[in-house]
Amino acid sequence: MDYGRYKYQEKKKSRAAAGHHKTSRLKEVKLRPKTNINDYNVKLDRARRFLGDGNKVKVTMMFRGREIFHANVGRDRLMLLAQTVVDEALGVIEVEPRLEGRNMHLILAPKSSN
Repeated sequence: MDYGRYKYQEKKKSRAAAGHHKTSRLKEVKLRPKTNINDYNVKLDRARRFLGDGNKVKVTMMFRGREIFHANVGRDRLMLLAQTVVDEALGVIEVEPRLEGRNMHLILAPKSSN
């Protein structure tokens, strides 16, 4: 058997198999503690669309200056967004909000269709 032909066939099989896998990407939505309610709703709609497409969503709350002293306001805003998504049965909280430097992150995963 020709080794080159064998390698070609194996490569073809792996590409065909890769086409059947569903890839999940991590999309990001950025907020600030003083984000207006209308802008917040736009970000919420964006997160809903990302989860509906089967992607994970990383919601980032960015703090500037002295806003970091009121991190609880940012955490409450993140949890409100997360609870809205969970109540609508679009996704689940994969990683709870955690503060890293001047940013607070929360990761939402799409709800499995099982």
